[in-house]
Amino acid sequence: MTTSQTEAASSPGPPGEPSGAASDLVRAGTAGLIAAFVGFSSSFAIVLEGLTHVGASRAEAASGLMALSVSMGLCAIFLSFRLRMPISVAWSTPGAALLAGSASVDGGFGAAVGAFLVTGVLIVATGLWKRLGRWVSAIPKPLANAMLAGILLPLCLAPAKAVQEKPAVGLAIVLVWAIVGTFRKLYAVPAAVVVAVVLIIATTHISADDLGPLWPRPVLVAPHFTAAALIGIALPLYVVTMASQNIPGIAVLNVNGYHPEPGPLFGWTGAFGLASAPFGGHAVNLAAITAALCADENAGPDPRKRYRAAAIGGAAYLLIGLGAGAAVAFVGAAPPTLIEAVAGLALLGALGNSLVGAVAEPGDREAAVVTLVVTVSGVQFFGISGAFWGLVAGGALYGAKRWVRVK
Repeated sequence: MTTSQTEAASSPGPPGEPSGAASDLVRAGTAGLIAAFVGFSSSFAIVLEGLTHVGASRAEAASGLMALSVSMGLCAIFLSFRLRMPISVAWSTPGAALLAGSASVDGGFGAAVGAFLVTGVLIVATGLWKRLGRWVSAIPKPLANAMLAGILLPLCLAPAKAVQEKPAVGLAIVLVWAIVGTFRKLYAVPAAVVVAVVLIIATTHISADDLGPLWPRPVLVAPHFTAAALIGIALPLYVVTMASQNIPGIAVLNVNGYHPEPGPLFGWTGAFGLASAPFGGHAVNLAAITAALCADENAGPDPRKRYRAAAIGGAAYLLIGLGAGAAVAFVGAAPPTLIEAVAGLALLGALGNSLVGAVAEPGDREAAVVTLVVTVSGVQFFGISGAFWGLVAGGALYGAKRWVRVK
């Protein structure tokens, strides 16, 4: 710790304000609560859309959302106290986007749950077996980014469609997102969520019968293991979760001065993901975007105590999980176009980053574009989704060009 950080941690605050340990705890608690609110509100609609798209009923989607929230919360609390580092945990937002863009799988939601279990096993194996982690890291970044961009692009068209179908409400949501994002990018999507909820309540007749039970009940789903679901869901879900969440999550911690061993973190998040899978949870991983809220100075001047922010954020996720039924009921009763618009706005930043990463190297640009185009096309062979075939097509061109250069 630097001298200035030590002085900041020990110096009292202005008269009438909490000082010392109390002030640090308030800052840590505020950062943790904000991280949980931003993490949930900015992407829960994507998770629900993804689970529903692969066959989950309303009760199963609520169960999945609750299971993910509880697993994320417990994992963050456990790892933060165990390592005394601000280890923030989240669900796989790109993974949910993958599910939302996937074709329906034979076997229904049970087949999807089987794929979720395999994804969890692969993430645990990555933590235990370093060679597997190296294989994942060896996937060319332009292709991984292009596949993710292809998954996200159709979803990111939703805001424009919402403006066309419901001009007043859709435009209001987009304008709030744009205005708030100009001043504070992190709060842009939560602000859009709040406005969307208010406008949906004001313009849509939602009865008590539409909402149904607001408290979620765990629904145990019997898994089915099919080749199509394993190749079309489990493998792409594993790749995007590792490449877009776990590896960037480690990078965020490193930038803020924390250097945990990556393997155990991957293993523990995979284990908690395995625990949530039978109840409909698709994947649990390290947080990337909201991780900075708990790891930088917003969570307190003393880096040794910022772990409390991530732990408090985890506790908030536990409480939020109890409201999963209400979230699912409201989303189910609201106009789908508006919910999809909020989800699309939440994914625009990830789409932009993926596109930049995909075409950054001129020599790899054609292979990346092929990956993107095949993924976006939604083609299916043998019941396997376009994300897998996009990676195969782009990888074949990438490998051929590399072979010609070496030869």
